[in-house]
Amino acid sequence: MSGKGTQTPAYWYDGSTPPLGMRLLSPLYGAVSGLRRRLYRRGWLKKRSLPVPVIVVGNITAGGTGKTPLTIALVQRLRAAGWKPGVASRGYGREQAESARWVQADTPTALGGDEPVLIAWKTGVPVRVDRDRVAAGKALVEAGCDVIVCDDGLQHYRLARDIEIEVVDAQRRYGNGLLLPAGPLREPVARASECDFRVVNLGASGPDGQGGQCGFGQWAMTLQIDSAQPLAGGRLQPLSVFAGQRVHAVAGIAHPARFFEMLRAARIGVVPHAFADHHAYQPQDLHFGSELPVLMTEKDAVKCRAFANDWHFAIPLQADLPAAFWVALTDRLEKLRTG
Repeated sequence: MSGKGTQTPAYWYDGSTPPLGMRLLSPLYGAVSGLRRRLYRRGWLKKRSLPVPVIVVGNITAGGTGKTPLTIALVQRLRAAGWKPGVASRGYGREQAESARWVQADTPTALGGDEPVLIAWKTGVPVRVDRDRVAAGKALVEAGCDVIVCDDGLQHYRLARDIEIEVVDAQRRYGNGLLLPAGPLREPVARASECDFRVVNLGASGPDGQGGQCGFGQWAMTLQIDSAQPLAGGRLQPLSVFAGQRVHAVAGIAHPARFFEMLRAARIGVVPHAFADHHAYQPQDLHFGSELPVLMTEKDAVKCRAFANDWHFAIPLQADLPAAFWVALTDRLEKLRTG
């Protein structure tokens, strides 16, 4: 149970009491997932290692926390540092999910999954989708990659990893602290303390306006928007050209309100249109009855490119983290490479 593609139950985060049935199922979920975790840790289930470093970007809660923006930023940093990264992903919600596939920037999202297609579009690195992340990693190594980044997969213990990065939403944190389905937790909160890096997604601004360390052992990530990409083709435009205007804002992500708030902070008049996470867009979904610009997240844009017109714009999202985070991460990787 991942929570993707569905609406998040309100009782996970609003302080209300979960339904009795959900509360009764949580201990069962915890027992099954805990047993599996122990079997891998004690070696009774075999982990598979790859000959290159493996970095897992994930979370212990169901739903989105900002993993994909961080994965994109991480891949871009690794390339700039001379590495040859590849990305392994399950490709949630794609058709023919039993088969493995290479994902390109122009791969239909129905076949590649929206997040893998977005990563390929933004980074240009090899992206492999496969339910078996070990097989995906092996294919990436054979393709010449010298570091593997897993978008999600913190609970995919069969693939041994060298670095774990947990991403948590600063506003929601761990919700009511209960395991699925009564709460949002895939694993107990204590599991987060075992990760090598804990990144807190602060959204549009951090406590000092620039990010920085966010509590002991945690790193602040801020998300910035400052431009708009015409989906029908053309040059990148400053987001400021929409200041003082009304626009239709489209978001089919885990927390659509966050995107709307970022646009409002840029002095844009937002007419919000929230869709379910991983929504499969059809042309009629973008017909709103008035000719206003339509601004959408890049995750939505990769699913709308085929029928976009001059009124449709993707808003690139930039994940910013402190320089010290990147120094610590690349230092750990260099030690793995030389070791």
